[in-house]
Amino acid sequence: MRRPALLTLLAATTALTVAFAAPSRAAEDAVVIPAPAVDAAPASGIQTAVIAGGCFWGVQGVFQHTAGVVNAVSGYAGGTKATADYRSVSSGTTGHAESVEIKYDPKKISYGKILQIYFSVAHDPTQLNRQGPDTGTQYRSAIFTTTDEQKKVAEAYIAQLNGAKVFNKPIVTKVGALEAFYPAEAYHQDYLTLHPSQPYIAYNDIPKVENLKKLFADNYIEKPTLVSASKATN
Repeated sequence: MRRPALLTLLAATTALTVAFAAPSRAAEDAVVIPAPAVDAAPASGIQTAVIAGGCFWGVQGVFQHTAGVVNAVSGYAGGTKATADYRSVSSGTTGHAESVEIKYDPKKISYGKILQIYFSVAHDPTQLNRQGPDTGTQYRSAIFTTTDEQKKVAEAYIAQLNGAKVFNKPIVTKVGALEAFYPAEAYHQDYLTLHPSQPYIAYNDIPKVENLKKLFADNYIEKPTLVSASKATN
């Protein structure tokens, strides 16, 4: 079921859904994976990573709870500015993927560590053009690189994980250069924090944050780094 249809259904059945507890396990379980053998060289200054892995609500939420991340913004990548809006992207015909732009401090977290969290707890990289209940190319698994070094690290890591067969199926994540990132509408930002009890979030996304805390305790922060807070300080 595509997420727009799912949200319509949830809105129409709020009274029913609150009467039942959300399942305790995530739609996709986390997978324990090795750290990347190849990582980006140490650098100074804030760096940018752009990734896509299904609904951007959950991916953003995971990285907002990740130490070293200065900002994580939900948005669109892969298409043009003219179609970078939720309604158009939801058609699955724009070339866009729901993505998250991560600004991070490489002195506190490396690009490789971001990818390890991305592959392990943020999404299932073996699902082609879908993630959990959401289907369509806009929910594809993709890494949009901003430098040649990021491309090298991402491709080497995918080869490493496939070679080690840490997943039951091959990774389908596509790696390509970022052309542009377009922030999503304001109501999509900080969605997991603002709506933790919504059934979709409770079932699909809150467990991802719990898995981050469990599997990456050294990289987890309890208080999320929110887009709204970043705007307030600028």
